[in-house]
Amino acid sequence: MSICQSCYNSRVRSEQLTILIPAFNEAETIGEVLEQLRTLYPSSEILVVDDGSKDETANIAAANGARLVRHPYNKGNGASVKTGLRNATRDLIVIFDADGQHDARDIEKLAECVGEYDLVVGARDENSQTDFGRRMYHHMLNMLATYLSGMRVPDATSGFRFARRAELLQFIHLLPNGFSTPVTTSLAYIKAGYSVKFVPTTMLKRQGGVSKIKPVRDGSRFIIIAFRMSTMFAPMKLFLPVSVALFAIALVYTVIDILFFSHRLFITNTAVLLFTMTILIFLIGLVAEQIAALRFERVEKE
Repeated sequence: MSICQSCYNSRVRSEQLTILIPAFNEAETIGEVLEQLRTLYPSSEILVVDDGSKDETANIAAANGARLVRHPYNKGNGASVKTGLRNATRDLIVIFDADGQHDARDIEKLAECVGEYDLVVGARDENSQTDFGRRMYHHMLNMLATYLSGMRVPDATSGFRFARRAELLQFIHLLPNGFSTPVTTSLAYIKAGYSVKFVPTTMLKRQGGVSKIKPVRDGSRFIIIAFRMSTMFAPMKLFLPVSVALFAIALVYTVIDILFFSHRLFITNTAVLLFTMTILIFLIGLVAEQIAALRFERVEKE
């Protein structure tokens, strides 16, 4: 049954919703966020996962009527999402940030698409208030996700998303503990053949506290994230271009050597090494592709 028609006019539908909020040192903002959510969705479960905060985040969450699960120490945003998924009691999950950058009213925009789509993501629109460095970091990840998935991904890093708990749990073993959880989730859904929708939403300026994402630090991790995403979801899109490039270099090197240096049909040891590397990298890509396929066969069996 679709949730598209009058999603929150129906008490039953609202009661099927868990709003999952990972939080780490968000005492300045989480009270206002919870107040807005409780006002708009009073019958939904609001689940806050406190990721080892050193401030009053947990106490404020509890005082505002949220169901609270605490980590004994800081594990990361992804670990908080996984804890929340394991502890949620409702069929539908909204993952919502604790920093006040999302408008709770936008949950209804996402809810209108659930039923037709399996994963609905609140994507930053042109009115979103994001600084230049963070915007460039997001843009690079968006391009990577688009290349790997074969589908345009306008916002790979948005943590604001709506899906069924049962389907999210299928991918819980793939999710990292850090901040690359959103892009991993999006690519996992696309790779598994689920329908994914990106709904434009406006991200507001952070209302308080300090952002946990640092563009300079996280930008240095981009290559690691790129390799991880590539090998996990589309290995041949990484290995095949490298293999083709090495083959082209080996071929050009051999032709130039024959025409201008040796003047006879003779393949040097360097050319042989390049051709061998071409074959090996291609074969490694094939094996990695099979491993990736087996990983998603596990998802289907679960």
